[in-house]
Amino acid sequence: MSTPPLDAVRPRTVPARHAASLIVLRRRAVGEPELLMGMRGAGHKFSPNRLVFPGGAVDRADLRAQALTPLEPATRRHLEKAANPLLAHGIGIAAARELMEETGLSLGEPPALDGLAYLCRMVTPSPRPLRFNARFLVIEAERTSGRIGGDGELEGLGFIGIAEALAFDLAPPTRRVFDYLLTWLTLSPDERAARDTTPAYYLRKWRQE
Repeated sequence: MSTPPLDAVRPRTVPARHAASLIVLRRRAVGEPELLMGMRGAGHKFSPNRLVFPGGAVDRADLRAQALTPLEPATRRHLEKAANPLLAHGIGIAAARELMEETGLSLGEPPALDGLAYLCRMVTPSPRPLRFNARFLVIEAERTSGRIGGDGELEGLGFIGIAEALAFDLAPPTRRVFDYLLTWLTLSPDERAARDTTPAYYLRKWRQE
């Protein structure tokens, strides 16, 4: 019996598309912070029927789109550990664009990127039919403007408390992001900026980069 060719027995690895997700953080005078989240529709190919942060793939046009203000040095430094300067800029632009498209909130036109803080990176494991190399960024709600609306991709869109969000059946990647977000929230702005490494989920395990 002849041996089947390797490509017949090994699943094809789909390249991971660069993507950006934005965690909009609203602090309250009393109680825990709230996060802007919505439910991805049942017809969506990626994480259907799951509570998620706004975000999506980086488009080619994002790489050279104009920004009112650049990324903060610390944010740029962490992004550029796994992205060239052009892509790092595009990730910031994509985060702002997806926020506007999916939620109706804006970072300005052109967007101001200086309020974006870097949290972590997650690469969808292979083999999967749809994979993303996603960077998770954080911005304070006071840095946004507009009214919550969006294109309807996220249902039930609104601010939700952290404990309430964690009570949902979150996708494992989203729950892992929450783990690091809770740690990040305990740091001062200076401590966040001074971090030497940031977490990345790659090849099915966490590492620091």
